[in-house]
Parts: sequence; C-alpha cells; structure tokens
Amino acid sequence: MNDETPQPLVEPRRGWRKLLLALAVFFLLPVIPQVRAMLPIDDTVMLFVPAMAACSIAGWWAGGRAASALIWVAMAVYFVGPGTPTGSVFTTLVRGWALLLAGSFGLVCLIGRRHSLFTRALLAVMSSLVMALVIGVVGPVTLSGATSAIAAEFAARNEAFITWLNQGLASLGPDWTEMTNRFPSLTAVPSRAAEDLAAMSGAGLVVFPALLVLQSLAALALAWATYHRVSRQRLGAPLAPLKEFRFNDQLVWGLIAGLVILLLPNLTTFRAFGINLILFFGALYLLRGLGVLAWFMRPGSLAVILAVGFVMLFAPILGMVAALGFLTLGITALGLGVGDTWADWRGRARSTLS
Repeated sequence: MNDETPQPLVEPRRGWRKLLLALAVFFLLPVIPQVRAMLPIDDTVMLFVPAMAACSIAGWWAGGRAASALIWVAMAVYFVGPGTPTGSVFTTLVRGWALLLAGSFGLVCLIGRRHSLFTRALLAVMSSLVMALVIGVVGPVTLSGATSAIAAEFAARNEAFITWLNQGLASLGPDWTEMTNRFPSLTAVPSRAAEDLAAMSGAGLVVFPALLVLQSLAALALAWATYHRVSRQRLGAPLAPLKEFRFNDQLVWGLIAGLVILLLPNLTTFRAFGINLILFFGALYLLRGLGVLAWFMRPGSLAVILAVGFVMLFAPILGMVAALGFLTLGITALGLGVGDTWADWRGRARSTLS
C-alpha cells in the first residue's frame, strides 16, 4: 500500500503517557550493558535534540513561533555544536551524523509536506547515509578509520563496565570472598561478562549501519511526536498508533535482496551488506507485524504483554520463558508483517466488518 497520499494536517489531541514511556526507553535503554555494547549511539540525546531543532525550524518556517526554534537550536548547539569538546574520533563522527540527520530531516519537512512521517524520516536517513559515505571517501576520516573508531568505542564501553563490575565486587570485601569460596564458579563472572560483551560488540560492529538507521528513525519519530505536543504549528499528519503502521509494499524487495545475498555463495563478499539489509527490513516488517497483532487485539493488550515479558526477563527462572516468548512473538510478527504485503490482513478485516 502506497503511503504517498496527502495527509491531514490537523492532529487529534493525544496524551503524554505512551510518549513519555517511549522516551524513557529511548534514553535509558543504553544503560543496559548488553545494549550499550552494540548500540551505535549510546548518548541518545545527541540524536533527539538536533531532530527537535529541525522540527522547530521547519515549524517556524511554516508560521510557528521563532522562540521555540531558537531554544531548540541553542540546545542542539550545546550538545553537538562546534563549541562542544571534540573528544574522540567516534564523538566527532556522532556529532557529524547527528547534524547531517537533523539537517536532512528539516529539509525534507520543508519540501515534502505531502509525505508521511515514515517516508520523510526514511528519506532523511538514507540521504544522510549517502552523504556520510561520500564524506568517508573524500574526508579526513576514511571508512576504515571510522570502523576502527567504532571498534575502539565499543571496547572502551565494555572496559568501563567491567571495571565498574570489578570495583563493585571488590567493595563487597569478605562477603564476596566467602561467596566465591562456596561457589568457585562466581570468580569467572567478570571474565564471562567481558567475553559476552565482546561478542555482542563484534556482532554490533557488523550490523552497525542497520542499527544506526533504525536508531535514527526512532529518534526522528520521537522528536516528531514530541514537537507536535509542544507546538501548535503542524508539520504534517500525527504519528499514527502502532496498529496503523505500514509502509510502501515495494520495500519487501530490500528484504528479498538481503536474503539473496546470503543464500548465493558467489556473493559472499557482500555478506555483511546482506546481513544489514535483512536486519533493517526485518525490523521494519517485525514492527508492521506487531501493528497487525495490535489491530486485532484489545487496545493496550500488546503493550501489557510486552511490559510483563520485559519484567520477566530479569527474573531468575522466568527469564528463559520470557526469552522464548519474545522469540516466538518476534517470528510470528515478522511472518505477519511480510505476509501483510500481499494479504493486507487489516484491509480484509475491515471489508468483512463492513
């Protein structure tokens, strides 16, 4: 189904509860060591604030208040502007990506008002990715240098957590000594944690482009939703609920291309590219499948199930059950999302009801 149809510019009144929960997840998820070990940008405010500045500038250009745009631009300059400390090469790369993304999104919002949010965000992310690749070819930081900087950043994050873990265990003093005497396997906890984090960082390095695109899309969606709750000047249609999430059906070819690259032995050179295609488009179709499930379920039921499952993950015994449940849900949602390309489950249900 094509999403290029004109969108209404009047946004219904929406509450803050779900948005605040989504923002909390977006900002706090990097606190989890396993997530931080492979997340492209752990300081997520560097993505969100420039995106808010881009929305505010587009809103001011469309007739909104200049004060709001000035405030958010000032905040963006504070977090990612030229006046901030440069730090490592990776920090410079993050700053550059955040500015490219925000600039592209703001430009797309100005010239593409007929497009849906997903189309705008996707165009902004893809154009930023192309510009980043060009800069990597002709700029001072090469693609291989960027890869080394990313690997060094992941290693530094993991080392910081292991240092914190060792210090925490050492602070237990005699209690920790007694525990390790009773259970000698506990002495290997730091080393096992380091190995697990290193493995996750290795996988994160391979799928870094796909994860960066997905994280950027999430930042733009959250900034869009937040902007339309704090500003009266509309830039387009509101962020639709999950049960209505869908996109152009032609994107299925991206998933197919990734599968073809992985399955054909003579394309092993492009294996990493194929993995990134599968992860990115697979995540989109998984989200679309969750939308199908949410459409058929009672309002709020899917959110409750996901919340309960997430809490169960941290339980000693129920964690495996929750992990198996999430795996089953993910496979089911992915199948529903891909099948929705041809079956249009929600459209059939509407036809039946009418």
